[in-house]
Amino acid sequence: MTEKELEALRSRLKEELAALPDLKALEEFRVRYLGKKGEITRILKGLKDLPPEQRRRVGRLANELRDELEEALRARREALLRAAEDETPGVDLTLPGRPFELGRLHPVTQTLQEICAVFLRLGFDLARGPEVETDYYNFEALNIPPDHPARDMQDTFYLEGGLLLRTHTSPIQIRTMLAHRPPLRIIAPGKVYRCDSDVRHTPMFHQVEGLLVDREVSFTDLKGLLTYFAREIFGPETRVRFRPSYFPFTEPSAEMDIECVICRGKGCRLCGETGWLEILGAGMVHPQVLRGVGYDTEKWQGLAFGLGVERIAMLRHGIDDIRLFYENHLRFLEQF
Repeated sequence: MTEKELEALRSRLKEELAALPDLKALEEFRVRYLGKKGEITRILKGLKDLPPEQRRRVGRLANELRDELEEALRARREALLRAAEDETPGVDLTLPGRPFELGRLHPVTQTLQEICAVFLRLGFDLARGPEVETDYYNFEALNIPPDHPARDMQDTFYLEGGLLLRTHTSPIQIRTMLAHRPPLRIIAPGKVYRCDSDVRHTPMFHQVEGLLVDREVSFTDLKGLLTYFAREIFGPETRVRFRPSYFPFTEPSAEMDIECVICRGKGCRLCGETGWLEILGAGMVHPQVLRGVGYDTEKWQGLAFGLGVERIAMLRHGIDDIRLFYENHLRFLEQF
């Protein structure tokens, strides 16, 4: 490669570089001339075969050409990038903005949080447990043996290996009592499952159950606790009443009603003309349940209660079909 040939190559490279249309062509150009097997690289490697005097002159020119070409490549790359940016549509600041739509909590979640907040203020702790349970925790430990008729009211979904989907959050109470010695005070919120489906029942719903075990616990404590809860949720003027009932795991047992939120006790379609609405079940923990977890019933007594979160939400908001909570219609959910 002579000096004259290098000058001709310099001119040709400038013209070729200026005509490159895009970054892909630019990279191909770089590899063709400056790559490991590129033309200028080949020239530099061949300097050793030239006479000493010619080697110095040609080597100086070849190195200058390489440096010039590298600088020209950088400049051409920047020019191509700027051109690409200019062709990209920009932001039109005159267009109206796109508002961000904020989400909100589901009405059942809102109600669940408000219920839990009431009992947390009263010193209860939050307890959790598995939704897939064994027959022992879900039934037997709660004084419901295999042939007990109370199981008919809690028909559930059975899995392989003797497991089932829990029908209430009461198993959490059993697990807590087995793991901790009294006194204790917990609420157990969560999903539960039963084979029911109509305007007032769904196969999956939410419960909050409570348990208090101490040395001197009475039915009076239970009534006072639940009356306070009802007035916190439904208003300070809410009237309540307790009716005798039956649950295998409490004795004595009761249902608690509140004055109808629609007719205020006068009688209407919602309350069946009675003036009252049932909201929860409660009672004193059955001694058999306490003995089953190793508690001395001569020292310790307990109270327990359980309520359906969806039912509380329906009463508070005047909703007559529980299925509306889970059909995901925005016109319904945006009201809350």
